[in-house]
Amino acid sequence: MKSYAEDLQNQEKALENIRHKLALLPDASGCYLMKNSEGTIIYVGKAKVLKNRVRSYFTGSHNGKTQRLVADIRDFEYIVTGSNMEALILECNLIKKHQPRYNVLLKDDKTFPYLKITNEAHPKLEVTRRVLKDKAKYFGPYPNSYAAHQTKKLLDRMYPLRKCGVMPKEVCLYYHMHQCLGPCVKEVEKETYDQISQEIGSFLSGGHEEIKKDLQRKMQEAAEELYFERAKELRDQIISIDAMMEKQKITTSDAKDRDVFGFSVDKGWMCVQILYVRKGKMIERHMSTFPFYGEAYSDFMSYVTQYYSDNPAVPQEILLPDSSKLMKEKSADVDQPIAAETELYSATTAGTTGITDEKALQTESDLSDAPLRVAEARASYAETETETETETETQLSGGLEDPSAAALALAEWLDVKVLVPQRGLKKQMTGMATENARVALDEKFKLIERDEERTSKAASNLGRAIGLNSLHRVEAFDNSNIQGSDPVSAMIVFIDGKPAKKEYRKYKIRSVQGPDDYETMREVIRRRYERVLKENLERPDLIIVDGGRGQIKAATDVLENELGLFIPVCGLVKDAKHRTSQLLRGETLEAVTLARNSEEFYLLQRIQDEVHRFAITFHREQRGKSMVTSQLDSIPGIGEKRRKLLLKHFGSLKKIREASVEDFRPLSIGDKLARQIIAALREEES
Repeated sequence: MKSYAEDLQNQEKALENIRHKLALLPDASGCYLMKNSEGTIIYVGKAKVLKNRVRSYFTGSHNGKTQRLVADIRDFEYIVTGSNMEALILECNLIKKHQPRYNVLLKDDKTFPYLKITNEAHPKLEVTRRVLKDKAKYFGPYPNSYAAHQTKKLLDRMYPLRKCGVMPKEVCLYYHMHQCLGPCVKEVEKETYDQISQEIGSFLSGGHEEIKKDLQRKMQEAAEELYFERAKELRDQIISIDAMMEKQKITTSDAKDRDVFGFSVDKGWMCVQILYVRKGKMIERHMSTFPFYGEAYSDFMSYVTQYYSDNPAVPQEILLPDSSKLMKEKSADVDQPIAAETELYSATTAGTTGITDEKALQTESDLSDAPLRVAEARASYAETETETETETETQLSGGLEDPSAAALALAEWLDVKVLVPQRGLKKQMTGMATENARVALDEKFKLIERDEERTSKAASNLGRAIGLNSLHRVEAFDNSNIQGSDPVSAMIVFIDGKPAKKEYRKYKIRSVQGPDDYETMREVIRRRYERVLKENLERPDLIIVDGGRGQIKAATDVLENELGLFIPVCGLVKDAKHRTSQLLRGETLEAVTLARNSEEFYLLQRIQDEVHRFAITFHREQRGKSMVTSQLDSIPGIGEKRRKLLLKHFGSLKKIREASVEDFRPLSIGDKLARQIIAALREEES
């Protein structure tokens, strides 16, 4: 009671401190770090106006996920930045550093594979997941390892770079197959490698049509010169290129490299889809699904930022979804202002169109050759920015991030175009990514529901096979010992066919000496169901014991004759290969007929495997503790008190064994006894 009162008092103090700090928040952009009672950073966020954004956590209502985050906040810090772009980068770095539990964490941000042309005298092509500053050429990322290796396999056949890791002393099979230049036996000019690297780069950047035309020309020349085997090799390469590029789903006329993002949220989960468009053709996609606790668009942008923080292969253009539809669904009275499709010019792009390197916001309809209209659009944006400042602050105070501002910051950081399409083909592309994300999320929940339906059906079918009207709760028992030493037992609970791990129980056997499985079962059943009666706990519909007739009779005898409980008891019997064989029914001890490929038989296997795992794990823990205890107890001068003191101070026998005599002095153990302890443990180890 005292501890609860102290916690309540500490919580009030923390909230009072938060109220004082909220009054001092600045009207500036930056990042905020939420902390729990232990001072651990649990959430990192960014805001255009820190005062409004941070205050929003402690005022108004929130959804269930955000409420869970707010309930854990006891303090916060903030860092003021000079711009939205700086806040975006800082947030990404802080998330990577602190790994807050409530943030979206891109745990697979370094798992994307790349193709790499090494920077060596004799370069080679390889697949790597590490991007280093080694002057090598990197291409990617590829959404999965298969896509990267398939591309490398094709390029290895087309371009004769070396394949070996260490240069051999003589030519290998690749040389005879015209897939290696043979630098191990002859000198290869640097210009040759440069040309090959350039062609590979052109191919991977989408110039496969030119490569294919060149291969067709070489194939015809080889055929005319009667080199039919070489012509066949070239033909196969052309077929491979066609097969690889046939996977495209969308084609655009401008042949640009793009990453198209879409996301969907439901039941506290977010799914992000990335469509990879190269030279105007969609070739692959990547999907990530994860729980989120903040606001949807803000957490989505956090994902995008982390994705590009370690990704050196940034495309020419990034397409982001508009959040207005999502916001209308989430809050009917929040209206998201957004212009027509916005294009954010990087310094490089601005140079090609005669615009200064100042970032400009403009409509897409006048992109290519209208610098005057670009300037007018920029001026118009500057005017509307002031007018919508109050409205934007209101949105930020509610946690909803303006897509235009987020895209602008991302474009400024990555130095590429970032669009939020409102119409046309690009809108269709982000719509396609968003729809894929929604379908993937729906599929996730439908699979969960289907799995729940199947397990529930399996439980009811099992109950009918045994002769029960209902099989809601099953309790299963298993014993574990080695020749009677450290005997333990374990109980697991399955509710509607699913494990309820919070209700698992472990038992140290008290009254049984030696390996007596039947008496062990009697003791555990007695202890469990005496407590069920005493505390009026929920009774199971079925009790399953891991064993045959003896274990069933022992359990039934205790239940009926000692406790007056009439709960069905079944036994699970294993075959010679220690696999689930059959289920024996209580009184008659007859086998229950179940098809081996049925869901109910699979449920029995899960129950038997789970209770065995739980029991054997507990037994190993107890055996390990008893071994430690016996080793220390055998040393003269070490009693129970000193044994506990040693284990608490050092943590394990290994650390005690490796300690020096001086390490024992803080425990008031003399040098003589310390030497005896170390010598005894080391002698026992040897």
